[in-house]
Amino acid sequence: QVRLVESGGGLVQTGGSLRLSCTASGLTFGASAMGWFRQAPGKEREEVSCITSSSGLAYYASSVNGRFTISRDNAKNTLYLQLSSLKPEDTAIYYCAAANAVPYCSRPMVVNYWGQGTQVTVSS
Repeated sequence: QVRLVESGGGLVQTGGSLRLSCTASGLTFGASAMGWFRQAPGKEREEVSCITSSSGLAYYASSVNGRFTISRDNAKNTLYLQLSSLKPEDTAIYYCAAANAVPYCSRPMVVNYWGQGTQVTVSS
């Protein structure tokens, strides 16, 4: 059974930082592209970032490029998202996503598994 468990969300002021983590089990983590998506109230879920299985390539939405950094530790089956210079419009539920056994980030990312999400709230 595949499980993706996010942590690290919370309430932060504008300009602040957070680090999200996603611990995976039950999938071939080291051979899978991983990503982060977010969904704000009343909006569709959108891709934030994707990283290839070997960390060779990372992709970012234009709205977060330069402020967010995706990374992974294959030895720990863990995906990270460092959020910096946060803005109120970054407020959303952030979801971890996996493309099981697919090493590259397809455009758009094809997701096989989702985490349950973690809330990020940025106050103005």
